[in-house]
Amino acid sequence: MFAVVRTGGKQYRVHPGDKIVVEKLDGNAGDKVTLGDVLLAGDGGNLKSTSGLTVAAEIVAQAKGDKVTVFKKRRRHNYRRKKGHRQQHTILRIVAIGDHKAEKPPKAAAKAGKSAPDAPAARAKETAETTAAEHRASEIVGTPTESPAPQNEKKASPAAQSVDADAKPSGKKATASGKTAKPASTKNAAPAKGAAKKSPKAK
Repeated sequence: MFAVVRTGGKQYRVHPGDKIVVEKLDGNAGDKVTLGDVLLAGDGGNLKSTSGLTVAAEIVAQAKGDKVTVFKKRRRHNYRRKKGHRQQHTILRIVAIGDHKAEKPPKAAAKAGKSAPDAPAARAKETAETTAAEHRASEIVGTPTESPAPQNEKKASPAAQSVDADAKPSGKKATASGKTAKPASTKNAAPAKGAAKKSPKAK
């Protein structure tokens, strides 16, 4: 069943068990409140009479809304005013609409094959298994592996050394891949410094 109630100048559509935020109402947390201004009521697609119908609610908490900043300014008059405001609100939980009360949620059933006293023991066992698995993984990760380069160059590139051994000594340098490198070009090199020019002898 649902109802449309009016409180604080606003209208709210509510169902039993709903929580709504309304303008501040007198009372403390846990107090019972009755909303008598019911505008509409119905069950499914059928409307019902609202004469004498009331909505029972319970105050959950008294709270404040988000801060609103009010800033006034008049240009060229050196006039500035800044104020902040937080509106008072009341959080309500709808208990019943007329004779229809909120249904209590069913209690969570215990897991099959496990009772409440065994739950801590099961959690401890699961934690121990997880820890053991982490230790095994860390042992595998921490094992050092042999790196063939650059300490073991013979293992890293045996073919390159055989090529270098068979190559004949020449003016060209041999690279690791077996290809001979061309000598550096001196085409664009800076010219060598020439001898100092001699001044002509005085007669």
